[in-house]
Amino acid sequence: MSVLKRSYSYSKVNKEDPDEIIHRRAQFLIYKVLEQADSRRKPSFFRIKLCRLKLKIGRKLKKLKKTAMVSISGLRVDVYKQVFSQLKTWRRLFNRGGNDHGTIAAAIH
Repeated sequence: MSVLKRSYSYSKVNKEDPDEIIHRRAQFLIYKVLEQADSRRKPSFFRIKLCRLKLKIGRKLKKLKKTAMVSISGLRVDVYKQVFSQLKTWRRLFNRGGNDHGTIAAAIH
């Protein structure tokens, strides 16, 4: 019985040299990288074309956005000027002369 138990018992492992551990780990990582490089396929012509098309569309959208922002800011300035000119007109209309009678009639004639 003791012979059977001894065959299943753990044997003591000597400690490995740290340099050997580092070397073995480096070899494993190199093996993994080479394995990944082998598994990669060459990018297809369609994917390259699609990527270029995405870049082209992105540039055009960026340019369109920029021109839209410039035109919106210009429009904003135009609306601002128009509103203030209307306010000035109304102020002149309602504050003319200081008397209440005939201000609208005087403005119309």
